[in-house]
Amino acid sequence: MNDKSTFLVHEQPCDESVGWFITRLQHAGLWAMPTFDLQSARQSRSLCPCPHHGTTQCDCQMVVLLVYHGDYGPIAIIAHGYNSQTWYAMVDPPQQRADPQLEATIRGIVSAPFEPSIHLQDDVHSV
Repeated sequence: MNDKSTFLVHEQPCDESVGWFITRLQHAGLWAMPTFDLQSARQSRSLCPCPHHGTTQCDCQMVVLLVYHGDYGPIAIIAHGYNSQTWYAMVDPPQQRADPQLEATIRGIVSAPFEPSIHLQDDVHSV
């Protein structure tokens, strides 16, 4: 994962970490939809070796999430995990720029202490 785009490193296996990440966003009023799961894709190809370990029995995982809030376009987030760590990066291509306020809001949600009773206002720009 590119260090310049990584905004969070979580000391948990990817599947556990992605569950944590989605829960944090949901409690803040955002919606995250997984659109790709590397392990699910690998099940159809038993000879697909792990790029980090070179074995078929690995803990490598990559999940792509689309994160939505209100009427704003989604932000794509990639969770990439191996060796019981997960790195998160936002995808922000020049053709479809991510809303900077939504991006800042997501960063704040996952870096703040978890308080399930806190919810975002309907307008992400007022956060």
